[in-house]
Amino acid sequence: MHILLFEVNPFSPPSLPISLGYIAAYLIKHGFGVKIVNISEKGGYSVKGLEKLIKEFSPQLVGFSTYQRNILYVLGIAKFIKKINKDIKIILGGPQITFMPSSALKEMPMVDYLCRSEGEVTLLSVAKAIAGGTPFNGIKGVTYRVNEKIKETERIEGYEDLDEYPSPHFAGIFNYSEVEEAILLTSRGCPFNCIFCYTPNASKHKIRFHSIERVLEEIEWVVKKGKNRIWFADPNFSYKKERVYQLLEGILKKRLKVKIWIETRADLIDENLLKLMKRTGVHTIAYGLESASERVLKIIRKRLSLEQLRKAIALTQKYGIEVEVFSQYALPGETFKEALKTLEFVKSHGIKIQGNSNAQQMQLYFGTTVTKDYKKFGIKPFPEKRPLYISIGDRYETETMTQEEIAIIKRLWRESSLDKGRRIVS
Repeated sequence: MHILLFEVNPFSPPSLPISLGYIAAYLIKHGFGVKIVNISEKGGYSVKGLEKLIKEFSPQLVGFSTYQRNILYVLGIAKFIKKINKDIKIILGGPQITFMPSSALKEMPMVDYLCRSEGEVTLLSVAKAIAGGTPFNGIKGVTYRVNEKIKETERIEGYEDLDEYPSPHFAGIFNYSEVEEAILLTSRGCPFNCIFCYTPNASKHKIRFHSIERVLEEIEWVVKKGKNRIWFADPNFSYKKERVYQLLEGILKKRLKVKIWIETRADLIDENLLKLMKRTGVHTIAYGLESASERVLKIIRKRLSLEQLRKAIALTQKYGIEVEVFSQYALPGETFKEALKTLEFVKSHGIKIQGNSNAQQMQLYFGTTVTKDYKKFGIKPFPEKRPLYISIGDRYETETMTQEEIAIIKRLWRESSLDKGRRIVS
């Protein structure tokens, strides 16, 4: 049985679809034939090319990695596939789907399943059912529609030890020639409570790890493939400092010449760690700033002080490591003046406003604490009708910032941006 997985990201340069890679490697391990289609700003398939792929590869299951920003593209492609062969089953997964209301399935007739649990184990459950000729019996981890009725199945828990999942790199499913850097994971999940973020709720505030040995093997693999630029996609790369020391020392011991991008929190680094990071090849560290108002940071439950951020930024720059900061505006309780302070904070610390350091309006996505209790946090959605599969997103003003003020802040960030706001992280 063949399974086709789609990464649809026409807004950015091509990158390794690491999450789909994990799913593909796991399905391949269990005997399924899997292909990944990666659509980026450089293009993908023409209509004729896609139709040819569907007919020749003949998948029985097609999965999509789904976000608010790409869901309309996803549904369009899914509808096209159903026109080619209505018997092909379609499953949507990813951040937009995990906490999407089940009733949204009524408005997506081209979709058969919503993935509600960890992708690897959920898609295996669905694939086995389809291969066995009973696509809606005995499956777990999904919401599905059968005979116009929506059914919920029990969750499936993923592995505690991430090494139980085969490496997507070793599976030979990535084309490294299409990308500038390799993406690796050393951990999954986040134990913190920031109200604007989907990850803590999706991971149940837990963090799970790969072994140091597994990560080092993957680094060696991608270096041999000619990729010395590495993006560690962990939400909190240095959550366990002893692990990070072991990993970085392992890279040095193996004499791996790499350039590394990481994301972590300002309270999870120290001077000795930064020294070692610089020696190992870390060129950029991204920190979560969010707001330059202590009062707002408390409202959004960031559990960080501006003083901690200042120290982390200064130390990082001291050792010649580039600093990026993730920041937002129109946060709960934030005033226009406080939003201006965030822009000034970034400028005053010599941080280039480009790429990840472009601020964005806070997005209200399914699964975040602020979306669940938006009235409590002073969010005022616009009085407009939207499909059930689309969350509030940025279609709101707040009790402390008007729509006009939010637009001004957005314009000021764009005017200060070196790349005019491209590659804003959502």
